[in-house]
Amino acid sequence: MPGDRLTDEDRRHIATGLAEGLGYTEIGRRLGRPSSTIMREVTRNGGPDDYRAQRAQEATKQRARRHRQAKPPAPPIGDSSHGRDPQAVQNVTESFATLLEQQGMPRMAARVLACLHVTDSGILTAADLVQRLHVSPASISQTVALLEQQGLLKRERTPGGRRERYVVDDELWVRSTLAALQMNETLAATSQRAAEILGTATPAGARFGLAAEFLLLVNASLGQVMEQWQQNQDERNAGNRS
Repeated sequence: MPGDRLTDEDRRHIATGLAEGLGYTEIGRRLGRPSSTIMREVTRNGGPDDYRAQRAQEATKQRARRHRQAKPPAPPIGDSSHGRDPQAVQNVTESFATLLEQQGMPRMAARVLACLHVTDSGILTAADLVQRLHVSPASISQTVALLEQQGLLKRERTPGGRRERYVVDDELWVRSTLAALQMNETLAATSQRAAEILGTATPAGARFGLAAEFLLLVNASLGQVMEQWQQNQDERNAGNRS
Protein backbone atom coordinates (compact mmCIF):
# COMPACT_ATOMS: atom_id res chain seq x y z
CA MET A 1 0.00 0.00 0.00
CA PRO A 2 1.24 3.57 -0.70
CA GLY A 3 1.13 4.48 3.00
CA ASP A 4 3.09 1.39 4.17
CA ARG A 5 6.84 1.21 4.63
CA LEU A 6 8.94 -0.28 1.86
CA THR A 7 9.64 -3.98 2.24
CA ASP A 8 12.70 -6.04 1.31
CA GLU A 9 10.84 -7.20 -1.78
CA ASP A 10 9.99 -3.61 -2.73
CA ARG A 11 13.66 -2.71 -2.53
CA ARG A 12 14.62 -5.61 -4.78
CA HIS A 13 12.08 -4.38 -7.35
CA ILE A 14 13.56 -0.88 -7.10
CA ALA A 15 17.08 -2.23 -7.67
CA THR A 16 15.86 -4.25 -10.66
CA GLY A 17 14.06 -1.24 -12.13
CA LEU A 18 17.13 0.96 -11.79
CA ALA A 19 19.26 -1.73 -13.47
CA GLU A 20 16.76 -1.73 -16.35
CA GLY A 21 17.07 2.04 -16.66
CA LEU A 22 13.55 2.81 -15.47
CA GLY A 23 12.72 6.20 -13.97
CA TYR A 24 11.31 6.81 -10.52
CA THR A 25 7.80 7.37 -11.88
CA GLU A 26 7.68 4.02 -13.68
CA ILE A 27 9.15 2.13 -10.74
CA GLY A 28 6.63 3.78 -8.45
CA ARG A 29 3.79 2.91 -10.80
CA ARG A 30 4.78 -0.76 -10.81
CA LEU A 31 5.00 -0.84 -7.02
CA GLY A 32 1.90 1.30 -6.46
CA ARG A 33 4.04 3.93 -4.72
CA PRO A 34 4.47 7.68 -5.25
CA SER A 35 7.54 8.54 -7.32
CA SER A 36 8.68 10.81 -4.46
CA THR A 37 8.89 7.75 -2.18
CA ILE A 38 11.11 5.94 -4.68
CA MET A 39 13.30 9.01 -5.14
CA ARG A 40 13.85 9.45 -1.38
CA GLU A 41 14.62 5.76 -0.95
CA VAL A 42 17.21 5.74 -3.72
CA THR A 43 18.77 9.09 -2.81
CA ARG A 44 19.50 8.18 0.81
CA ASN A 45 20.84 4.75 -0.09
CA GLY A 46 23.61 5.39 -2.58
CA GLY A 47 21.82 7.04 -5.51
CA PRO A 48 20.66 5.44 -8.80
CA ASP A 49 24.15 4.18 -9.71
CA ASP A 50 24.98 2.62 -6.35
CA TYR A 51 21.64 1.46 -4.93
CA ARG A 52 21.68 -2.05 -3.43
CA ALA A 53 18.49 -3.59 -2.07
CA GLN A 54 20.08 -5.58 0.75
CA ARG A 55 22.23 -2.66 1.90
CA ALA A 56 19.22 -0.32 1.84
CA GLN A 57 17.18 -2.81 3.88
CA GLU A 58 19.93 -3.13 6.49
CA ALA A 59 20.37 0.64 6.69
CA THR A 60 16.64 1.02 7.32
CA LYS A 61 16.77 -1.52 10.16
CA GLN A 62 19.70 0.31 11.74
CA ARG A 63 17.87 3.64 11.59
CA ALA A 64 14.82 2.03 13.22
CA ARG A 65 17.00 0.60 16.03
CA ARG A 66 18.62 3.97 16.67
CA HIS A 67 15.19 5.59 16.85
CA ARG A 68 13.93 3.03 19.38
CA GLN A 69 17.05 3.38 21.50
CA ALA A 70 16.97 7.17 21.55
CA LYS A 71 16.99 8.48 25.09
CA PRO A 72 13.55 9.78 26.09
CA PRO A 73 13.35 13.44 27.09
CA ALA A 74 13.93 14.15 30.74
CA PRO A 75 10.73 14.64 32.77
CA PRO A 76 9.84 18.12 33.95
CA ILE A 77 11.43 19.20 37.20
CA GLY A 78 9.47 18.82 40.43
CA ASP A 79 9.90 21.10 43.45
CA SER A 80 11.73 19.37 46.31
CA SER A 81 11.74 22.32 48.72
CA HIS A 82 10.11 22.04 52.16
CA GLY A 83 10.76 18.29 52.11
CA ARG A 84 8.32 17.74 49.25
CA ASP A 85 8.44 14.62 47.10
CA PRO A 86 9.48 15.91 43.63
CA GLN A 87 7.45 13.23 41.85
CA ALA A 88 4.34 14.05 43.87
CA VAL A 89 4.78 17.73 43.06
CA GLN A 90 5.19 16.86 39.40
CA ASN A 91 2.03 14.76 39.48
CA VAL A 92 0.10 17.68 40.95
CA THR A 93 1.51 20.01 38.31
CA GLU A 94 0.53 17.70 35.45
CA SER A 95 -2.94 17.06 36.87
CA PHE A 96 -3.61 20.77 37.24
CA ALA A 97 -2.34 21.47 33.72
CA THR A 98 -4.55 18.72 32.32
CA LEU A 99 -7.59 20.15 34.10
CA LEU A 100 -6.90 23.63 32.70
CA GLU A 101 -6.51 22.14 29.24
CA GLN A 102 -9.83 20.30 29.57
CA GLN A 103 -11.44 23.64 30.41
CA GLY A 104 -10.32 24.98 27.02
CA MET A 105 -6.92 26.51 27.77
CA PRO A 106 -4.22 25.84 25.15
CA ARG A 107 -1.88 23.04 26.27
CA MET A 108 1.29 25.11 26.56
CA ALA A 109 -0.54 27.90 28.40
CA ALA A 110 -1.92 25.33 30.85
CA ARG A 111 1.55 23.90 31.47
CA VAL A 112 3.12 27.32 32.04
CA LEU A 113 0.37 28.42 34.41
CA ALA A 114 0.54 25.16 36.34
CA CYS A 115 4.32 25.48 36.72
CA LEU A 116 3.95 28.97 38.13
CA HIS A 117 1.13 27.95 40.42
CA VAL A 118 3.04 25.20 42.21
CA THR A 119 6.00 27.45 43.07
CA ASP A 120 5.89 29.11 46.48
CA SER A 121 7.07 32.41 45.03
CA GLY A 122 4.70 32.32 42.05
CA ILE A 123 7.64 33.66 40.03
CA LEU A 124 9.66 32.03 37.23
CA THR A 125 11.86 33.37 34.44
CA ALA A 126 11.71 32.26 30.82
CA ALA A 127 14.86 30.21 31.43
CA ASP A 128 13.20 28.51 34.41
CA LEU A 129 10.19 27.56 32.30
CA VAL A 130 12.35 26.30 29.42
CA GLN A 131 14.25 24.07 31.86
CA ARG A 132 11.13 22.78 33.60
CA LEU A 133 9.05 22.13 30.49
CA HIS A 134 11.82 21.22 28.03
CA VAL A 135 10.47 23.50 25.31
CA SER A 136 11.93 26.29 23.20
CA PRO A 137 12.21 29.90 24.41
CA ALA A 138 9.97 30.93 21.51
CA SER A 139 7.17 28.69 22.82
CA ILE A 140 7.43 30.31 26.24
CA SER A 141 7.41 33.82 24.78
CA GLN A 142 4.25 33.21 22.74
CA THR A 143 2.48 31.52 25.63
CA VAL A 144 3.34 34.23 28.14
CA ALA A 145 1.97 36.87 25.76
CA LEU A 146 -1.35 34.98 25.63
CA LEU A 147 -1.58 34.54 29.41
CA GLU A 148 -0.68 38.18 30.02
CA GLN A 149 -3.37 39.30 27.59
CA GLN A 150 -5.93 37.29 29.57
CA GLY A 151 -4.73 38.73 32.86
CA LEU A 152 -3.53 35.35 34.12
CA LEU A 153 0.02 36.45 34.83
CA LYS A 154 2.13 39.59 35.07
CA ARG A 155 5.59 40.47 33.80
CA GLU A 156 8.19 42.20 35.87
CA ARG A 157 11.92 42.84 35.66
CA THR A 158 14.40 40.90 37.75
CA PRO A 159 16.56 42.93 40.15
CA GLY A 160 18.98 44.82 37.94
CA GLY A 161 16.50 44.85 35.06
CA ARG A 162 18.38 42.40 32.86
CA ARG A 163 15.69 39.75 32.48
CA GLU A 164 11.94 39.41 32.67
CA ARG A 165 10.20 37.15 35.09
CA TYR A 166 6.60 36.03 35.14
CA VAL A 167 4.36 36.25 38.18
CA VAL A 168 1.10 34.77 39.42
CA ASP A 169 -0.36 36.03 42.69
CA ASP A 170 -3.21 35.29 45.07
CA GLU A 171 -5.59 37.51 43.07
CA LEU A 172 -5.32 35.45 39.88
CA TRP A 173 -8.71 33.79 40.09
CA VAL A 174 -10.35 36.93 41.40
CA ARG A 175 -9.24 38.77 38.26
CA SER A 176 -10.35 35.84 36.13
CA THR A 177 -13.81 35.88 37.71
CA LEU A 178 -14.11 39.63 37.27
CA ALA A 179 -13.24 39.19 33.61
CA ALA A 180 -15.95 36.52 33.34
CA LEU A 181 -18.46 38.91 34.95
CA GLN A 182 -17.66 41.61 32.41
CA MET A 183 -17.91 39.18 29.51
CA ASN A 184 -21.25 37.83 30.77
CA GLU A 185 -22.60 41.37 31.03
CA THR A 186 -21.61 42.05 27.44
CA LEU A 187 -23.11 38.76 26.23
CA ALA A 188 -26.34 39.37 28.16
CA ALA A 189 -26.76 42.86 26.73
CA THR A 190 -26.06 41.61 23.20
CA SER A 191 -28.50 38.71 23.65
CA GLN A 192 -31.23 41.03 24.90
CA ARG A 193 -30.72 43.29 21.91
CA ALA A 194 -30.81 40.30 19.53
CA ALA A 195 -34.06 39.06 21.12
CA GLU A 196 -35.67 42.44 20.52
CA ILE A 197 -34.53 42.58 16.91
CA LEU A 198 -35.53 39.00 16.09
CA GLY A 199 -38.76 39.20 18.05
CA THR A 200 -39.19 37.66 21.48
CA ALA A 201 -42.10 35.53 20.24
CA THR A 202 -39.99 33.84 17.56
CA PRO A 203 -37.86 30.73 18.26
CA ALA A 204 -34.60 32.57 17.55
CA GLY A 205 -35.61 35.59 19.62
CA ALA A 206 -36.74 33.39 22.50
CA ARG A 207 -33.41 31.55 22.40
CA PHE A 208 -31.51 34.82 22.81
CA GLY A 209 -33.90 35.92 25.53
CA LEU A 210 -33.28 32.76 27.55
CA ALA A 211 -29.54 33.19 27.11
CA ALA A 212 -29.71 36.74 28.46
CA GLU A 213 -31.86 35.64 31.40
CA PHE A 214 -29.41 32.87 32.32
CA LEU A 215 -26.32 35.06 32.02
CA LEU A 216 -27.85 37.75 34.22
CA LEU A 217 -28.72 35.12 36.84
CA VAL A 218 -25.16 33.76 36.76
CA ASN A 219 -23.75 37.25 37.14
CA ALA A 220 -25.99 37.99 40.10
CA SER A 221 -24.72 34.87 41.85
CA LEU A 222 -21.10 35.61 40.97
CA GLY A 223 -21.52 39.15 42.25
CA GLN A 224 -22.67 37.81 45.62
CA VAL A 225 -19.70 35.44 45.71
CA MET A 226 -17.30 38.29 45.03
CA GLU A 227 -18.86 40.39 47.78
CA GLN A 228 -18.57 37.49 50.24
CA TRP A 229 -14.96 36.91 49.24
CA GLN A 230 -14.07 40.54 49.78
CA GLN A 231 -15.78 40.49 53.16
CA ASN A 232 -13.79 37.39 54.16
CA GLN A 233 -10.56 39.02 53.07
CA ASP A 234 -11.32 42.19 55.04
CA GLU A 235 -12.05 40.14 58.15
CA ARG A 236 -8.86 38.13 57.72
CA ASN A 237 -6.77 41.26 57.28
CA ALA A 238 -8.36 42.83 60.34
CA GLY A 239 -7.55 39.70 62.36
CA ASN A 240 -3.94 39.78 61.21
CA ARG A 241 -3.56 43.41 62.33
CA SER A 242 -5.02 42.80 65.77
